[in-house]
Formats: sequence, C-alpha cells, structure tokens
Amino acid sequence: MCGIVGGIAGQDLVPMIMEGLRRLEYRGYDSAGVAVLEGAGLHRVRSVGRVAELAAAATREALQGHLGIGHTRWATHGGVAECNAHPMLSQDSVAVVHNGIIENFHALRERLEALGYAFSSQTDTEVIAHLIHHYRQQSADLFVATRRAVGDLKGAFAIAVLSVADPDLLCVARMGCPLLLGLGEDGHYFASDVSALLPVTRRILYLEDGDVAALRRDGLEIVDAQGAAVHRPEQLSQLSAAAVELGPYRHFMQKEIHEQPRALADTLEGAVNGGLAVADLWGPEAETVFADVDSVLFLASGTSHYASLVGRQWLESIAGLPAQAELGHEYRYRDSIPNPRQLVVTLSQSGETLDTFEALRRAKEIGHERTLAICNVAESAIPRASRLRFITRAGPEIGVASTKAFTTQLAALYLLALTLAKSRGRLPAQAEVAHLDALRQLPGSVQHALNLEPQIQVWAGRFAQKEHALFLGRGLHYPIALEGALKLKEISYIHAEAYPAGELKHGPLALVDQDMPVVVIAPNDRLLEKLAANMQEVHARGGELYVFADLDSHFSASAGVHVIRLPRHAGLLSPVLHAIPVQLLAYHAALVKGTDVDRPRNLAKSVTVE
Repeated sequence: MCGIVGGIAGQDLVPMIMEGLRRLEYRGYDSAGVAVLEGAGLHRVRSVGRVAELAAAATREALQGHLGIGHTRWATHGGVAECNAHPMLSQDSVAVVHNGIIENFHALRERLEALGYAFSSQTDTEVIAHLIHHYRQQSADLFVATRRAVGDLKGAFAIAVLSVADPDLLCVARMGCPLLLGLGEDGHYFASDVSALLPVTRRILYLEDGDVAALRRDGLEIVDAQGAAVHRPEQLSQLSAAAVELGPYRHFMQKEIHEQPRALADTLEGAVNGGLAVADLWGPEAETVFADVDSVLFLASGTSHYASLVGRQWLESIAGLPAQAELGHEYRYRDSIPNPRQLVVTLSQSGETLDTFEALRRAKEIGHERTLAICNVAESAIPRASRLRFITRAGPEIGVASTKAFTTQLAALYLLALTLAKSRGRLPAQAEVAHLDALRQLPGSVQHALNLEPQIQVWAGRFAQKEHALFLGRGLHYPIALEGALKLKEISYIHAEAYPAGELKHGPLALVDQDMPVVVIAPNDRLLEKLAANMQEVHARGGELYVFADLDSHFSASAGVHVIRLPRHAGLLSPVLHAIPVQLLAYHAALVKGTDVDRPRNLAKSVTVE
C-alpha cells in the first residue's frame, strides 16, 4: 500500500524523488521520508503527514544527493509517528524503504537483537535494514548482501537499499508487490508505479517475483530467485504525464468521475467496432479456455467485489451459466471444491490487490486452470498470473475511492456474459446486434447522468448534516446500493449501510427515523412495484427518501420523497448508469464536510497487504 521511488544518476535526485512521492501519495500518506547519499555521507529526512511537509523539510536542510530512495507510508506495523517513517537505517550506514508485509519479522527481530542490533521503531521494515547491514559486513558488496537478506524474508515486499559502503550502487528486490525500473539517459530509477517515473523516463522494465536488481549509473544487473542472471524486456510506457495530473479539476475523484464516458468508450471500443471476436477481446487461448465452461467463480474485494455481484447476475441471465462471487480474502482460507470446467475470474483495479492475488494462487493450487483477469494495469501481478486477461482502458485512477475502474469493470463483465452466451449458442445474431448497440450508447447515457450533478449537490448538502444513511436496491441494483454506501462512508465518514430492499422488514427498518436518510436505487425494471412497496414501509415510519429513478418511471416528489431522474431505463446495463449518481452524492457530501476526498483517512489505493 506504500509507495517507493528513487534512483542513481549524475545529478541531484531530490527533486525527482519528491515529485515521484507526490505522484505516489495515493498509495499511502501517513508519513513520508527520503534518504540520499552525497559524497561519503548518508542523509535522511522524515516527516509525519503529507509529502508537501517532507519537501519543505528537505528544502530547509538543503538536501541533495546523486543516489536516493523515498517512501510514502500507509501504516501497518507501528503507529503514525516519525520513528516509524521510512527510510529505516541500520548503524547509520544502510537505508531501506519497503512496501509490503514481512510475515516472519518477529523471528528475524529476535535473531538480530541477539546479534546486538537495537531497534528504534515498531515496523517490520527495520529488520530488513539490520539484516542487510549484517550480511554486508560478510559480503563483497551491497548486491550480494541484499540477495542473501531477501532469502531470509517471508511475505510480500518491494524494497530499495543504499549503503555508505557502496556509493555507486542501489539495490532493489521484489516479491508480491509492484516494482519497476526506469532507464534514463544518465542513470537508472525504480518506483512502485510508472507514473512516478514519467518526469525522467518512459523506458520501463517490470521486475518479476523473486528478482533482485543492482542499479548503477551506467549499468543494470538483474537476477531471479535462483540467482541466475535474467533479462526483463524493455517497454515504452504509453501513459502520458497529463493523465496523472489534476488539470482543471478540484480533486482526482472529480476528474475520474467525469472521465467515465471516455473510459467506457475506450474499454468497449474493440467490441462495438469489431463485434464479439473471442480471440481479439480475450486473447488467443480464449476459445480453448471458454470451451465447455459450466460455471463461473468471481474472486475480488471491495468495489471490485460489488462489480462481480452484478456480473454474476449477468452471467446467469444472459449466458445461462451458474456463477458465484466470493471475497478473495475469505475464499483463500476455506475448503472449496475445485471444478475443472469452472472459469475463475479475478477483478482488480491495480492488479496488485494481495488478497485477490492470493485467492487466485489458491484456486490454481487446487486445480483451476481456466483463469481470467479483468484489470486496469496490464503489467501487474494478477494479469500475469492468469491464463486470459482483459485490460480495462480506464487510464490511471489516483483517487482512493474507485469510480471509473468500477464502471469499466462492469463493461468488461457485460462483454464476458455476451461472449459466453455466444459460445454456448444462446445469443442469436439479432440479439447480439441489439446488445452491442446498447453498449455503443452507454457512454452517452453516462454523460447524461453526469449532467445531473447540480441536483445531486443539493442532496449532498442535506446528507452532510447526517451521521447515518441507508441505501436500498433490488436485483441487479442491490450491488449499486452497496457501492453507494461504501463511497459515502469512504470519503465523507458518514456511516452508511446497504440492504436488498426486501430485507427491510427483517430488521433494518428498526433504524429508520427522520434522521436516517434512505437512498433508493429505483430503475424502471420488473422489480419496481416491489421496491415501491418497500419505500412505503420507510415513508410510513417517518423516513426521508432520496430516490434515483429513471426518466420513464412514474415516481414523483412529495413531502419526504425526493426524486432525481436518470435517462430512460437502460435495461440490463442500468447498473452502470445508476453508479454515477451515488458517486456524485458521496463526492459532494465529502466536499461539504471538508474531508480529504482523494486521500480518506486510514485508507490507501493499492491494497498490497492482507
């Protein structure tokens, strides 16, 4: 969940590291720090809080160095305090930054304390610094010491190390957490995310699990987990610097909400222009993998799990395939029965979500060979571990609360349902044309939903005064109620819960009073009359209803009932449209409350810890 960046070059790297940390701050923002080598000296600056505070401290100390490492932290081991901020030092001669979790750090700490090392933090990272220092005393250089230390670590990590004894060498290692290298004209760089390297290079190498690399100003050496020299292919990043800049928007979340029409159009482009060509959409092995599939298992977490709950219903109604949707962190630890004909689909925005990745690994261990990743980052761990992959084209998502990643995942799941229906002979040509035409119109309909923002702002002003909220939906739209409640509590800190509307009378109705606003996702579908009855249950008990309806529904506003109308009912694609107003409601409620929209407390973007 943390972000790391740095490098070795022929010029002062402090400005590059600070800019890289600013771009990585979405990964963690409890504290930040930087360590540099200049001449024979190791200098470190750390601060609690945001990168801007670290940059100010570095400027006051006139920090500079040709070799440096930086870190922005999401706290796991140890509280938010400067003593727990990275980089961690050992004997004032070795500095380490780390993203991930070292599972055996207690045993390593006891071993190192027995060797005479004193600890100044509660972090698991400090054991890495002391361990590398210990091995450096016995080794020819830092590269050898880092490789030996990595062999002792259990867990998930991306680390970078520098040493006073090796002023022309920087070492990095990866296991289970993202790490990539940048090739520059005058040096080499590393980062958790390509966005951090765009100011200096677009030439990128992606490290594999187990890799350890030695970075020098004029050279690069990589070995794998067995110690064998390996070559990782160079790629030219297509990500533009503008894509990770705020532009005219107030927050990244606002920008990303408004980017959804374009993100959906880009994600759907191959299908709406080329039809449901299996190999083109899903890869050359797709025909083989999809052949005689008899069920689908979705593995995901958080917002991606809510997308899979919608996808499950699409698979069953369109393709006629039984489908399950499970949380990755729960699936991994239960005894499940493998089915060789089942398609296992993982969903993740970053492709580095650890609990989803470990669930995929578990599924493969017990015999699932048909795997598909739906992800927004092509070179991330989950797609690389999957037999098939579909890359959503949402572009970088910086705001912690996911928006465009969610709707593009829904688009991908709809395409999957159509593709499997066609492969099973359940999608006549005329129906295929109709579905693709509906997808072609989807970005425009989303734009119409975005145009409702002024009306939603008015609602948000009322919500910001409340402490609790209830979200209701039925059928395909219950997951959208879940997503709306999640967004509201994530960024506005208003406690919110979501229920299938029919569940009201089985307990949640006890919570309803004039201080509990009730948001209802009310599309003009076959469940509308049932939903209307559930709304009456709320209204009769003094609850205030906020209804997101369709243009062609019969709802009208009255005392205690507020209605905003979306475009005409979009059929099976309606969940995509109804996701937009709940995102806007959460965003504007957070604005009114004055919370940090892009960086909500206690959260971070890429969840690389379990």
